[in-house]
Amino acid sequence: MSRVFSGIQPTGEPHIGNLFGAMFNYVKLGEQYGKNALYCIVDLHAPTNPLAYDKAALTQRTYEMALANLAVGLDPEKVIFFVQSQVREHSELSWLFTVQTPLGELERMTQYKDKADKLESIPSGLLMYPVLMAADILLYKADTVPVGEDQVQHIELTREIARRFNHTFGETFPEPKAVLTKEALRVPGVDGHGKMSKSKGPSSTIGVLEDFGSIWQKLRVAPTDPARVRRTDPGNPDICLIFDYHKLFSDLPTIEMVNVECRRAGIGCIDCKKALLPGIERILSPIQDRAAELAKDPDRVRAALHSGAEQARAIAAPVMEEVRSKMGFMPE
Repeated sequence: MSRVFSGIQPTGEPHIGNLFGAMFNYVKLGEQYGKNALYCIVDLHAPTNPLAYDKAALTQRTYEMALANLAVGLDPEKVIFFVQSQVREHSELSWLFTVQTPLGELERMTQYKDKADKLESIPSGLLMYPVLMAADILLYKADTVPVGEDQVQHIELTREIARRFNHTFGETFPEPKAVLTKEALRVPGVDGHGKMSKSKGPSSTIGVLEDFGSIWQKLRVAPTDPARVRRTDPGNPDICLIFDYHKLFSDLPTIEMVNVECRRAGIGCIDCKKALLPGIERILSPIQDRAAELAKDPDRVRAALHSGAEQARAIAAPVMEEVRSKMGFMPE
């Protein structure tokens, strides 16, 4: 049967870009694939970015990301949900892929070049990031990988790594497909500048577990259609990030009302923002309530991750035995 794998960074409390771009999709695919859906908090990737890595906060951020995914509806009884570093085979397979991957293929990665330009000293881990990502996927012989557009190039490299290994050592790994679903959205940041990202600071994001008063303060000053200088100026919702948020959170009647009334200046920008709040509360309130309940019993979250790691190791261990054998290593 087809197997799906996806990893999410341990960035602490996720934002609505994570929610709509990945987390809701995890729940949906989990219902479809069951235990053939593996979701991993990829903490081994965290140290590859020296600008964001914080060793003192890593454990807490990993826990918070796990708690939020469970609160969204990911069911550890139905899927395999675990922390990457708790399955040692990820590191081993990553090294074996590293020694086979040409340097030129890694230096062509767009994300590497973008991040390296911001650093005076470039850590080798930043270059090897996509090899570890390939190991994450191929360790479970996953053939389906839901990703955002910015990760498609990494999946192509994963396919090449699988193809090279199969050619050299015999048929072993599938060549996984990147799946860009309609849920994999590029949610804009509240500052109006590109994709929502924690790297741009808290003013750019809306947290899934964020207090609604705080959310409103961000929305209140968020940019809208620059042509609407006065309330009587007609607007264009197609270029307004608040309307993008309406399409995520609001019901169809509200979306249609905002679309029509903004264009004819029937409502002002502040009215448009106020109309957004009920939809945000409708979607985020149940998640926040479940998160608050889970937070009362942190051991429950950790137990779910521990069980997931055991299930992941049960798949990973025989794959690594196969890889070691095909590569000629002495058996244990």
